[in-house]
Amino acid sequence: MPVEDREERRAPQSLYVHIPFCKSRCFYCDFTTFVKSPAAMEAYVDALIAEWDLMEPQEAPLVTVYFGGGTPTLLSAPLLDRVLSALRRRFDLSEDAEITFESNPDSITREKLRVLRDHGVNRVSFGAQAFQDHLLQAIGRAHLRDAIEEAVWSACDLGFRHLNVDLMFGLPDQTLDDVDESIDAVLRLPVDHVSAYWLKIEPGTPFAKWREMGLLQLPGEDVEAEMYDLVRARLRAAGFDHYEISNFAKPGGEARHNLVYWRNEPYLASGIGAHGYVRGERYAMERRFSTYLQAVREGRRPVASRERVSVPERAEDQVILGLRLAEGVDARRFEARFGRPLRDVFPGVIERQLAEGLLEQRGHVYRIPDRYWPVANAIFEQWIGAADIH
Repeated sequence: MPVEDREERRAPQSLYVHIPFCKSRCFYCDFTTFVKSPAAMEAYVDALIAEWDLMEPQEAPLVTVYFGGGTPTLLSAPLLDRVLSALRRRFDLSEDAEITFESNPDSITREKLRVLRDHGVNRVSFGAQAFQDHLLQAIGRAHLRDAIEEAVWSACDLGFRHLNVDLMFGLPDQTLDDVDESIDAVLRLPVDHVSAYWLKIEPGTPFAKWREMGLLQLPGEDVEAEMYDLVRARLRAAGFDHYEISNFAKPGGEARHNLVYWRNEPYLASGIGAHGYVRGERYAMERRFSTYLQAVREGRRPVASRERVSVPERAEDQVILGLRLAEGVDARRFEARFGRPLRDVFPGVIERQLAEGLLEQRGHVYRIPDRYWPVANAIFEQWIGAADIH
C-alpha cells in the first residue's frame, strides 16, 4: 500500500513573520537581515501589511504567531503599533493564541514593551547568547550583560509571564566556567524558557573567514559536549524540562509555535526571506529588499520559490523532527497520518536502532535516549532515504 499524507489539506494555524532589521550584524549570522534607515523600516512595514492582504483567505484561526528576525523590536513603538493593529485586522486569532516577539536586549524599551503587551503579545524571546561582556563583544553583539538583565526584568515588571533567553555555547575562547556563570545569571531571571544552541560556523560569515585564516580559537568538540551536559544538568536541576534538543521550559512554558515545526504541522510565512509550509509545499519569500517591496507594489505576493515535498520526505520529516522532542514519535499518530505503520515505512531502521540502544520504545512512542541527544544528527541520518514507498 503506498504512503499517503492524510493531513495534506490541513489548514495552517500558525504564522511566521520576518522583520529583517538589525542594528549591526553578528559575526556568526547568516540570516536574512539588513541595517537600514528608519524610512526603510517604515516602507517595509507598509509592504508587510500590504502583503498580508495578498495572502490566501484564512481557513482557520491562528493559534500561534511568531515575529522573528533580525530584530523585530528594532522597529519604533509607532511602527510596532501599526504592525500589530494590522495583524488583528487581517487575521482571526484564537482567544488563547501565543504571540511571540524576538528581541535583542539593546532594542527594547518600556514603551515598546507596553505596545506589545497592549496588543496581546504574550511571549518575548531575548537573544542574550552569553553573560560575559568580552564574549558578547567577541561575537559582535550590540549589547552587554547589564542590558540583558534590564530588558528581562522590564518585561516581567510589565506583566509578561512567558519569557525566553537564548544562550550559545562553543563560542571563541569560551570556557566551562563561562557557561556555568551564564546559567547562574539565567536562573536569577524570571524566565520560563531557555534555548541553548551550539555555535555553528556558517559559510560567508566573518567567523567562517576567520576560521579559514586560523584566527578563531574554538573550544573543540569535547569541551562543547561538556558544555551541553552542564547546561542540561543545571537547567533540569532548576526545574526546567528538557523538551527539545536545544530547548528547556518550566511546565507550561514550552514554545507552542516552535512545536508546530517539530511536529511537522503546516505554517504560513510572511516577510522578506521567510519560509512557509502549506498543503505539502514549502515556499520561500524574496530575500532582496527592493524585489520584495516592488512585488507588493505591483500587487504580487513576493514568493521567490515553491517546492513540492514528496510524501516519503514528509514521512521522514515526521520522524526526524519528532525525534528532536522528548515526547518522541507516536507510531499511532504516524499511521493515522500516513496510512501505514511506522515500521513498515522504514523497514529495519527501528529494529537496528533499538538493538544499538540509539532508540528506546515506550508503548507506542519511540524516542532518542537522553544520553544520545548530543549525537542526534548521526541518528537522524539513518532515516534519510530509508522510506519504503511501495
